[in-house]
Amino acid sequence: VPRVTVVLRKAYGGAVISNECNAPNVRALVYVAGFALDTGESLASIGAQFPNNQLGPAVVPRPFPQPDGTTGTDLYVNPDQFRAVFAADVPARQTDLMAATQRPLSLAAVLGPSGTPAWRTVATWYLVARQDLTIDPEAERFMAQRAEATTVEINSSHVAMVSHPGKVTDLIEDAAAATA
Repeated sequence: VPRVTVVLRKAYGGAVISNECNAPNVRALVYVAGFALDTGESLASIGAQFPNNQLGPAVVPRPFPQPDGTTGTDLYVNPDQFRAVFAADVPARQTDLMAATQRPLSLAAVLGPSGTPAWRTVATWYLVARQDLTIDPEAERFMAQRAEATTVEINSSHVAMVSHPGKVTDLIEDAAAATA
């Protein structure tokens, strides 16, 4: 049985797989409300092109010292706004934990330009979260369309893998089966 490698990421992780998955063993990319960036784009440039989201006002910047002595900036979602902006279809008890344990995103990652995207040569699937307030669903549709992704849309917040794990699993299985 041939081994099929399916790589899935959401949000910023989409930018990572766009740049890092140009390997022969990667047969499928799966984006879940993720950034499928093109060459030279950044999270910030897509956000500026599709500004219909509520993330900006909810972001809390926190400076941190870098090893070279300069100061970097980490970005967090304000815990008081986390559920409304990030995970409205997830129970409050769970989003309280998610907000308290969230990992930051570096401002440098938001502003950094993307390289040549893997979706140009790797089969791609995309889940559009229609109720996403973190990334504009129109941006998700735009990125999915230009990547020529097999696309599904569901009524979900930004964290579809938490609120609709079965739908995400189905998409992964479809990608694996199609590229086997």
